[in-house]
Amino acid sequence: MKFIDEAKIEVAAGRGGNGAVSFRREKYVPRGGPDGGDGGRGGSVFAVASENVNTLVEYRFVKRYQARNGEKGHGSDRYGAGADDIELQMPVGTLIRDADTGETVADLTRHGQRVCLARGGKGGLGNIHFKSSVNRAPKQATPGEPGEARRLNLELKVLADVGLLGMPNAGKSTLIRAVSAARPKVADYPFTTLHPNLGVVRVSESQSFVMADIPGLIEGAAEGAGLGHRFLKHLSRTGLLLHVVDLAPFDEAVNPAAEALAIINELRKYDDELFDKPRWLVLNKLDLLSPEEAAERKAAFLAAIGWAHPAPGEPDFDWQTPRLFEISALAHQGTQELVQQIGQYLAEKKRLAAAEAAEQAETLPETPAGMSTDTSVFKAE
Repeated sequence: MKFIDEAKIEVAAGRGGNGAVSFRREKYVPRGGPDGGDGGRGGSVFAVASENVNTLVEYRFVKRYQARNGEKGHGSDRYGAGADDIELQMPVGTLIRDADTGETVADLTRHGQRVCLARGGKGGLGNIHFKSSVNRAPKQATPGEPGEARRLNLELKVLADVGLLGMPNAGKSTLIRAVSAARPKVADYPFTTLHPNLGVVRVSESQSFVMADIPGLIEGAAEGAGLGHRFLKHLSRTGLLLHVVDLAPFDEAVNPAAEALAIINELRKYDDELFDKPRWLVLNKLDLLSPEEAAERKAAFLAAIGWAHPAPGEPDFDWQTPRLFEISALAHQGTQELVQQIGQYLAEKKRLAAAEAAEQAETLPETPAGMSTDTSVFKAE
């Protein structure tokens, strides 16, 4: 299936049914009075996050989604039926924005999350509601309210714990193949990866994480050069970035240090928050070099990029401390050590987040005696 991460759609809720004007006319009932029922509610349009959907391709072909109108009211106190709602299944990680105002309508971040995109109109009132002591035969009813309609921009940002970035042919796809069951295309030419690939990496029987491989970046990606600029947004939801660098390029004119600095600059230009994410350095394809040549290239590379290696004795999980790994993804050298370090980092990060949440909960004021703690009335749909 083709990977689609952007789409534009229109949604329109149904109109409420009109109220009815009717009077009871039955044999042996001389004073029937008004009996016009209300109109039914128009159908609404909802977005539902689903882990069973991986792309927005469906919304590239069907652009408009219209809910049905509510049924009009009838006599004999019969109310019109409400219309069924429409539920649009979208991938977890979809960001929904109003195309006209730019307002964020919803950010679908968990499976089963349900958000109303367009609310159906209320049904009109029948004349049964207008009778009074001075108006015993009302002939007025109200029409149903129109449903909401809006144009929406859908943007999918994949959810992953770890994101891979690097120049084309740096070995990102080979790395994700080496540590997970994902099987992205691998070839000896640039831009073999044309869409993000996700792989589940197993650390142990009880721990795993999701790794995302995006198309390779080139200088100018933040302004639209190459393919990677369309996929930089997918890295914004990751908790850790692995900057994969090819230390043994086939073209001797290629300068790995200059390419690495160019990518770092693209991250800074694209988004400061993305640039500030924890980022580890992974030197790849060292199996193609002799130990002496590998050590020489590594030293020259680190000096050129101004690498500050952590000093001995620093905390193992200092969030601000970058890390350096030397691997060969093709030969599976150093990949398991990398996986184990990532697993430890994510586990520690989760532990610290839980401790911080618990500390904040302790500082909250206690609920006064007799006051209900049920906040369900404040929960969004």
